[in-house]
Amino acid sequence: MKKVIALSALLALGALGMACGDSGANNAAANANKSVANAMNAAANAANAAANAAQSAANTMANAANTAANAANAAKPVNAAPAANANSNANHK
Repeated sequence: MKKVIALSALLALGALGMACGDSGANNAAANANKSVANAMNAAANAANAAANAAQSAANTMANAANTAANAANAAKPVNAAPAANANSNANHK
């Protein structure tokens, strides 16, 4: 976020330079500032794209883990009712 703020400030300075001066030197400096700002914006955009891709991959893995956990929970056997107490003494009368 700090980079985005710094890049925005640099763009604002470049725009101010273009608005305040009309000489060739000022225009050249403003164009140089714009080129630097554009390069920095491109780098920031690439970094954001990489961060978004990483977050997307993390979300995909989390979803897969949740799906596996849900499947494991669904596959657990249902507890059967306990057997009735039967008299196991064959000699009992």
